[in-house]
Amino acid sequence: MEKAVEVKNLTKIYELYNRPIDRLKEGISITRKCYHRDFYALNDISFDVERGESFGIIGVNGSGKSTLLKIITGVLSKTKGEVIVNGKIAALLELGAGFNMDYTGIENIYMNGTMMGFSKKEMDAKLEKIIEFADIGDFINLPVKQYSSGMFVRLAFALSIAVEPEILIVDEALSVGDVFFQTKCYKRMDELKAKGTTIIMVTHDLGAVIKYCDRTLVLNSGKQIAIGTPHEMVDLYKKILAGQVPNINDYNATEDVEANTNTIGVKADTVGESSMSPLKDSMSINPHADTYGDKKAEFIDFGVLDEKGNPATVIVKGEYFTIREKIKINEEVKNPIFTWTLKDKRGTDLTGTNTMLEKIDTGIGEKGRVYDVSFTQKMRLQGGEYLLSMSCTSFEGDELKIHHRMYDIISLTVLINENKVGIFDSESKVTIK
Repeated sequence: MEKAVEVKNLTKIYELYNRPIDRLKEGISITRKCYHRDFYALNDISFDVERGESFGIIGVNGSGKSTLLKIITGVLSKTKGEVIVNGKIAALLELGAGFNMDYTGIENIYMNGTMMGFSKKEMDAKLEKIIEFADIGDFINLPVKQYSSGMFVRLAFALSIAVEPEILIVDEALSVGDVFFQTKCYKRMDELKAKGTTIIMVTHDLGAVIKYCDRTLVLNSGKQIAIGTPHEMVDLYKKILAGQVPNINDYNATEDVEANTNTIGVKADTVGESSMSPLKDSMSINPHADTYGDKKAEFIDFGVLDEKGNPATVIVKGEYFTIREKIKINEEVKNPIFTWTLKDKRGTDLTGTNTMLEKIDTGIGEKGRVYDVSFTQKMRLQGGEYLLSMSCTSFEGDELKIHHRMYDIISLTVLINENKVGIFDSESKVTIK
């Protein structure tokens, strides 16, 4: 097939100086003394994108995704390698890129159209369609410096798709718009793809990667890890997010999980040495988490496992996952209660449970014992970012005692193949006669 984009052995190196004066010293040095160190933003990247293909690029922050797109679009120069682009590019990169902040929305439409090579007459014909898609009302006649980030995205995306490019490049920008605008954008991208437009997208929305991309590239620390099907690459990305922990046998998810039932396992052992890295080291820990308690019982390890028993901060909706808690008893505690709760970004409790509600007898927690607690359940929440809280409490008479509580300790991402309305999937079965 015809190639829309060809990237061959692409490398981008930045020269980093400890002090600004070091750059001057290096420039005037008679002995050519080097005062900088090389930073490889991209290191020997090679891939092709076929014409009409939807190609995804994923990786953790700082992996080189945006740098790669900027080199493809010509915004940045490369250090080594070759980039061949066959077709007219429309790029939606950083918010406001290419906009004059003092110009109105309409003035920016014409200015950007001219930069893309269109005449005023051609832009006159496209103007109504752009304004209709952007749907920002009278703000189209106001200076863009008064726009919200969402308005920026609406106008920039409307402009990018209105010119019907041969290659459309999108870098994270759609994450700013609301869900309705995002749906409209993805629908329009489907229409462009059906017409043969090549789409290259960088996003942290792994559900969009699986749904819209034909192939996906995984980058990490400027290096090309792999190219393959979206499902395979998302699984690989999840392992990178989890720190690629090699030994996870000690953290296998609860076996023989029955469909549609929660499984809670509680084991208690004396403290033993383990050569395995703590599960919590593989998690996305909130540095500002609210933790407190009398520490009669204390979390010594905790985390989340996916359906395969691997440490995970990304869970696919509809799959089983396990919340693992290890709690050391420092002073005797009668019938300790182990809990977990998932909240949204606004702090609203969405779901959760504890051993008391589940009628689990945890017995007497003697000093030195370690409880190993596993909560296994099916993920029913919609795609998005959530915060996991955990605690160990108990009752002394009628008084609740907080031994160790960790609010919003882990950030958890739910990945979707398809979304529904609201925050959870009711798994409706539809019958039409």
